[in-house]
Amino acid sequence: MEEQPYQRPLVESDFYTDHRSARPIIAGTVARGHLDADTYFYTGRIGSNHGDYMPFPVTAEVMARGQQRFNIYCSPCHSEVGDGNGMIVQRGFKRPPSYHIERLRQAPIGYFFDVMTNGYGAMSDYAEQVQPADRWAIAAYIRALQLSQHAAVADVPAGEQIASTPPPGVFIGPAYDTQGASTAASTSPQSQSAPAAGGAQKQ
Repeated sequence: MEEQPYQRPLVESDFYTDHRSARPIIAGTVARGHLDADTYFYTGRIGSNHGDYMPFPVTAEVMARGQQRFNIYCSPCHSEVGDGNGMIVQRGFKRPPSYHIERLRQAPIGYFFDVMTNGYGAMSDYAEQVQPADRWAIAAYIRALQLSQHAAVADVPAGEQIASTPPPGVFIGPAYDTQGASTAASTSPQSQSAPAAGGAQKQ
């Protein structure tokens, strides 16, 4: 039983008449878990048009998941605010359009899902890296990013105050300087030298 005959993938076989060891898929069969009967969920389209609704409720958990997946897979090009100035764009990669231009603000949400699924222009598809539910979560988060850059005072619920400063204990650092590693903007507060105890800092 230790040594049993088997076929290596794609080698020739003299057992079958077509001499192929890999057998063709039986017509009309579907792999387990791949029925994909909900066309809109897997394509973002209704017929030939992009849909403009989420196929499941958008909860706080969905938004958090969308933010996490966006920051991992999308922000290197699109940046964390969606303006198209991500880190690899700053290193010379072709810049994608900002999510905040009018064309993309008016685009249906199914459009973003479709682009993630099939790619567009210089952007390759992410169907293998990001599962369908996560692609929808990212699309919902993109909508939140768009709203964040175009929100008005009227959007704030009555009685709420718009904070002008960060809450206590929250540090907002300067923008990271990608061009000069020695500039103040690229040095974190922790790495800046502190004055010696009991003496004045050198000028």
